[in-house]
Amino acid sequence: MDEQKYKNLKLGERGAIISIMAYICLSILKLIFGYMSDSTALKADGLNNTTDIIASIAVLIGLKLSRRPPDQDHRYGHWKSESISSMIASFIMLAVGIQVLRDAITSMFQEEKVAPDMLAGYVGVFSALAMYFIYRYNKKLANKINSKAVMAAAKDNLSDAWVSIGISIGIFGSQFNMAWLDTVTAIIVGLLICKTAWDIFKGASHELSDGFDEDKIQHYHDVIAKVEGVKGIQEIKGRNYGNNEVIDVIILVNENLNIHDAHDIASRVENVMIEKYGVYDVHVHMEPN
Repeated sequence: MDEQKYKNLKLGERGAIISIMAYICLSILKLIFGYMSDSTALKADGLNNTTDIIASIAVLIGLKLSRRPPDQDHRYGHWKSESISSMIASFIMLAVGIQVLRDAITSMFQEEKVAPDMLAGYVGVFSALAMYFIYRYNKKLANKINSKAVMAAAKDNLSDAWVSIGISIGIFGSQFNMAWLDTVTAIIVGLLICKTAWDIFKGASHELSDGFDEDKIQHYHDVIAKVEGVKGIQEIKGRNYGNNEVIDVIILVNENLNIHDAHDIASRVENVMIEKYGVYDVHVHMEPN
């Protein structure tokens, strides 16, 4: 099973590399045309894509580190490297988001704003289409390999597509004597960057602090309770190592069972969770009912 998981991480790197290449090209394109057309919103989106480059690189590094096997001081492996990289990326994204907001708000108090060139709007439309197709690819890849990191990258691709569409609308709208619309759009982009940074930070910190989905742990509780021989559940806990779930459960069994029969019950619990629900590892402790 470990070998297949490591192969899936290798496949996930392909999605991260494609995202990096796309963001590099689009950020250069947007920054060049943003300055040429004097579009605050397009320049903000270009800076947004530079943070996406960093985030995608973080995902790539995390996937590579996660593929390293357990060693002397990492007996559980390096699965959490993805979460650490994501948290670092969130700090960088937050810094850029604040910078975009500062520049946009400052531009509001400058001389009368001139509507940007229409070409900037077409660049936004092109970028939105490009990011949508990359989103479709990464989403399909994430579902195939069951990767939270790649799925997060896909969602980021989709949000970038929507941001580019919004920027295009703002630029086209600014042509109708609403030049201020370009600046307003830039502020919205800055807020979206900050929100994305917060979402990434929240998810990474939740996982690194051993947080686990309450609904899922309740579902696992109900599944284990129905396993033959289990008389009750005293305690159940869950944690994540990257995309791998680890469950710790204390089950109650008949106190008159011999050690072999009790062990068979524990094995049934492990098999159900691993084979039917894809749990990476299950630690079962038994107590007499």
